[in-house]
Amino acid sequence: MKTKFISQADLAGLVADLVGAGTKVIAPVATRGGMSADYRSIHKLEEAAIGGPMPRRSLKEYFLPATEVLLKWKQTKDDVKLAEVPTTFPAQVILGARPCDAAGVEVLDKVMGWDYQDELWFGRRKATTIVSLACDGFDGACFCSAVGLSPDATKGSDVLLVPAEGGFLAESVTAKGDAFVDGKRFGEAKGQAAADGFRKAAREKVLPNVPKLPEHFADWMAKNFEHAEFKGIAQRCNGCGACASVCPTCHCFDIVDEPEGLDCGTRRRNWDFCATCKFTLHASGHNPRGTQDERFRQRVMHKFSIYPKRFNEVLCTGCGRCVRACPAGMDLPEILGHLIPAAKSV
Repeated sequence: MKTKFISQADLAGLVADLVGAGTKVIAPVATRGGMSADYRSIHKLEEAAIGGPMPRRSLKEYFLPATEVLLKWKQTKDDVKLAEVPTTFPAQVILGARPCDAAGVEVLDKVMGWDYQDELWFGRRKATTIVSLACDGFDGACFCSAVGLSPDATKGSDVLLVPAEGGFLAESVTAKGDAFVDGKRFGEAKGQAAADGFRKAAREKVLPNVPKLPEHFADWMAKNFEHAEFKGIAQRCNGCGACASVCPTCHCFDIVDEPEGLDCGTRRRNWDFCATCKFTLHASGHNPRGTQDERFRQRVMHKFSIYPKRFNEVLCTGCGRCVRACPAGMDLPEILGHLIPAAKSV
């Protein structure tokens, strides 16, 4: 790991250098008059809201788009011809990512490379350098510390920037990050005391929001499938899937063949959501998760028991977007606040 410093002026120069070299730069950009932000492509640093509001959506869509073509097919009299899509991508840099978003990408590497290497996912991963920015502990919905992360976590990042006087302390995390901070815009490390103070304040702000998950939480959840907390848990849930669409780690998708004529079509992958009533609906009409309580329980179980037991990773980075996006006021930190003490009591 290397530690360097980059001034605000040099960061602006770095963005100009990257864009000039044909590298796509993605960063948080202010929306709604600065009240919110989204990750978008930028051409100069002044367009970005570095350190501003948390982007409404995560980085997931830059690696797993909401909809994407997998292949095209054309049927002839004797054969079906397939036209596959490229699995290599142009270089891009994500600048100023939230640590919880960067962590979400690494968490999903496990399932995307599980029994089959998802070529599109890993093609984009290889082409992307993630430069995250230590968070100030955004608001009361954040609970990264509960799931083993922190506002300055480096998981999933190639480089972590930490605010310091006049710029940012830059800490490389990977070999890709080492090469990035070796660039001409980075200088000798300085501002360590200011960076340490920023980190300490952010951690102290987030820590009280939700208790840390106990080590046996995944096992406890598996043994308490019928826990009373899951009865009526989704009384407010509309089953709309808003929580999953903004989540850094929800990754369910459907694959469909879309005809585009009598003899040709496109195979497409689209995001799907376990909260919807049709997600597990059988062709027979039977639905093994027939109630919204059962569907929401599955979401919680998948994140905190099923995925951790299979991949040794909690399928949640504590970003709090699900709370902010829910039109009905479903509150995952509140639910965890009930389940964690119950698990700790045994």
